Amino acid sequence: MTAILKFRRTAAALAATSLSLCLSACHYHDFPEYPSNYREYAYIANHGTNTVTVLDLVDLRLDRVLTVGQQPGDVAVNPAKNEVYVVNRQPQGTGTVSVIDAENNAVSATIPVRRLPVSIAVDAAGKRAYVANSGSNSVSVIDLASRREVATVAAGQQPAEVRVAPDGHTVVVSNNGDGSVSIYSTHVEDARRPLELRSTISGCAGAMDIAILPDSTKAFVACSAGHQVMAVALAQPADSYAVKQQGASTSDQMLVLLDVGKTPTHLAMKPDGGEIFAVNYDGDSISEIATFNDEVGGTYFIGSKPAYGIVSADNATLWVSNFGSDTITAYSIDDGKIDTVVRAGSAPSSLAFTSAGHLLMATDAHSGDVALIRTKAHDSFTGRSLFTLLPAGAQPGAIAVKSFLLK
Repeated sequence: MTAILKFRRTAAALAATSLSLCLSACHYHDFPEYPSNYREYAYIANHGTNTVTVLDLVDLRLDRVLTVGQQPGDVAVNPAKNEVYVVNRQPQGTGTVSVIDAENNAVSATIPVRRLPVSIAVDAAGKRAYVANSGSNSVSVIDLASRREVATVAAGQQPAEVRVAPDGHTVVVSNNGDGSVSIYSTHVEDARRPLELRSTISGCAGAMDIAILPDSTKAFVACSAGHQVMAVALAQPADSYAVKQQGASTSDQMLVLLDVGKTPTHLAMKPDGGEIFAVNYDGDSISEIATFNDEVGGTYFIGSKPAYGIVSADNATLWVSNFGSDTITAYSIDDGKIDTVVRAGSAPSSLAFTSAGHLLMATDAHSGDVALIRTKAHDSFTGRSLFTLLPAGAQPGAIAVKSFLLK
């Protein structure tokens, strides 16, 4: 504990000095210039204090702290309206989803779901949210207009993650308890069966994180207990371009189990979908997967206990949080080597970029703050380095960013 406190004081002092020098030397020239009605916020779920911290990413300050349900976990934003959703485990009762009005940064509704919700995903149209309920082995379907659960569909044992394919037609759920993957068809306009189980694929021990390609033809699932990643072909309509021109599958099929490092817990996909990086927590490594031929290009040391990865918008840099060494690693994808290692707070975990991509945020699970890191090297002073630390609550975890223009 003494070491953690000492590190926090040192990091905070360095960040304050860095910010002061930055201001005096006019180094904000490389930051975006925003119109007066532009708003951008980060929402951080604090598992230990039953709160959500809201950070103002325009003025780089704490905006406010919102009280939500017990043990908030995953956070998702609505791409079509100014709302943010937080799942609350509520271990002693029925789980809930807190709805946050992003324009006023206030909790506007609470939606009951099932036991121990752990993950939430919103479709691209902003109409439906899907919640994986670990305690009831189910998936809740939420109508976001009426703010209510409209259906519950069975999943495997202890579902861990839920993802919606970009085309909105498929939902994929990883079931950690029985090592399976549940694949569903969506029927947004059909009130009787808004979500229908289509396939169940077994053989992914300790199934956790999911990545779905931008064209919705494949899903990749981290099999943490088997030290593998499962590649799955997602069913496509027989008359679709993907089937006629690309030979995509008309049925859901397990393609291959890929051997990666030890305990892959997170998958980071390049925005163009060309490669996926498995973050191997107990292997201190990342594994590079080519998605066009489902092959592992190599496994490389990245840092101690890597927890999360995210790829820059230009597909050039993979950023990885190293939970065990209090650092963030920038890995050059084209060069195949570590570019920079940046000190962060204690036990960095979840990562997110600001909308402009000029800053990377890392939630620090042990020190209860958020590290803001410059993502681009401009000169010897303002290179890829810790810019500042902003406060969060106890045990901050998931982080999501919402930006919009006020009308």
